[in-house]
Amino acid sequence: MNTHKIFTFLAFYASTFVAASSAAVWDVGGTWYQSLTQPSFTPPPWVFGPVWTVLYLMIAIVACRIAYAAETPWKMPAFALWALQIALNTLWTPVFFGAKNLEGVMFYIGLLWITICLLIWVTRKVDKLSAILLLPYLAWVSIAGILNFAFWALNP
Repeated sequence: MNTHKIFTFLAFYASTFVAASSAAVWDVGGTWYQSLTQPSFTPPPWVFGPVWTVLYLMIAIVACRIAYAAETPWKMPAFALWALQIALNTLWTPVFFGAKNLEGVMFYIGLLWITICLLIWVTRKVDKLSAILLLPYLAWVSIAGILNFAFWALNP
């Protein structure tokens, strides 16, 4: 891998790091979160760090692969959707933990889920492996959506 590709990957990984670091600003897992009625299927807290680390790595790899894929009319829409999903991903944390808005967070996670689905659909026309790499992300956000709904339902 040449230096240019390494720096490109690092730039995309830095974008995912910004999304991940939004958790450092808010009281993630703190008093308010602990006071909520937890759904029975809530993963243990130690699961989130490793899962998101792997997912963010895969999300950065996808962006890098799109960047170096052959030119196609689908390439720019793939980048636009990639940017939108990372923005929505970043916004989820302040809405959930900052605003403590369990209803509002459903809007963001819904938009994120739709965006990831569209990203997979568009990306498969650019790079099939990248579309496959996004499937675990879609699965995790699907679980998160169900979990968010349960938090909302259990904590009116």
